[in-house]
Amino acid sequence: MTNSRFRSGRTPTGASIYASIDAAKADARRAGHEVIDLSAGSSDLPPPPEAVEALATSALDASTYKYCMKSGTLPLLEAAVAWYKEQYGVQLSATDQALALIGAQEGLGHLLLSAADSGDGIVMSDIGFPSYFGAVQVAGLHPIYVPLDAETLLPDFDQLSAEQLRAGRAKVMLLNYPNNPTSATADDAFFERAIAFAKEHNLLLIHDSPYVDLTFDQDHAPSPLALPGGLECCVEIFTFSKSYHVPGLRLGFMLGNADAIAALAGVKAVMDFNQWAGIQRAGIACLALPRHRLRSDAATWQARARALSAALLQQAGWDISMPRSCMYLWGRLPVALRGSVDDVRFAVELLTREGVAVAPGSAFGPGGTGFVRFALVAPEDVLVEVAQRVGRVLAALAAEAEAGRTAG
Repeated sequence: MTNSRFRSGRTPTGASIYASIDAAKADARRAGHEVIDLSAGSSDLPPPPEAVEALATSALDASTYKYCMKSGTLPLLEAAVAWYKEQYGVQLSATDQALALIGAQEGLGHLLLSAADSGDGIVMSDIGFPSYFGAVQVAGLHPIYVPLDAETLLPDFDQLSAEQLRAGRAKVMLLNYPNNPTSATADDAFFERAIAFAKEHNLLLIHDSPYVDLTFDQDHAPSPLALPGGLECCVEIFTFSKSYHVPGLRLGFMLGNADAIAALAGVKAVMDFNQWAGIQRAGIACLALPRHRLRSDAATWQARARALSAALLQQAGWDISMPRSCMYLWGRLPVALRGSVDDVRFAVELLTREGVAVAPGSAFGPGGTGFVRFALVAPEDVLVEVAQRVGRVLAALAAEAEAGRTAG
């Protein structure tokens, strides 16, 4: 049901948790705080000069301002499949197994429309990037949550029965590793199980891979498309936002199963004319960068994670394990706050009292309740200062909670 004749039942309603945090950030700035914003994974590292130069040159090229038909995306897609072959040793077709996207979010949102019908089910975790849940709702799908292993934070497919999948009309499965918000990683063995599960139950396996280059102990993250059977049932979504620090450009590409690619291309044909050619040229420049540049950036994220993890333990007594990937620290609220302060209140209190913005775990789905995500988008010295501020807020909230229990 809907309370407006101009709003469909698939339209998300109510203010998101992120909207509440944004409002609190505005309030904190009005109160005089210089906000340290660690709430969003928007890189503070500079974009590659090669990409900036490509944009600048394209801005003066009148031919780039025409509609960009699908054929106009071929140079980007040829660069994308060449990049994939260099990383994974698998040759894909730029015309049949690749598609340009106006960012990963656009691609996933339209992919759910092309791959499933309203009322179908999607197998997914109950912890994930917030737009996943919105895209599922807009597509008219319903989530079939697969439990995560407590240690690895990987889906345990054995916990879902064939009957559950049939009853839920499961049509697609969504994975994201390295993972936002948990920073968990997956290996080839996990993806082999995922491929087998997808093939057994006739599911399209969608792997969202924005953090493919943000791994700390290997050159790049594994890809299910490079494994036996992957191309039979899987597509992968890649974006330029995280690896190349250009989230505002809104550019990505999808690789994989030709039938799924063709279906999405059909939907996009009535939705858009692709991204501006100048931005695509910037993407081509990014894909040509030497690997050592990306590994240097990954080392920066790792150093920041180490600095914040150590400082939180030292300054706040908050023990958050070091991640193996991504640009985040993800941790459960300390024991002293559990039962008295939830993750949303903690985020608001930290922002209001100390001017530090973080993302409450509840923003990432029902499984994120009681957790907090720190985006590592500030230099190490700033992150150490954040830990000091967190320590003061934790101490104050714990004292207030104890006083409340004593008074009660």
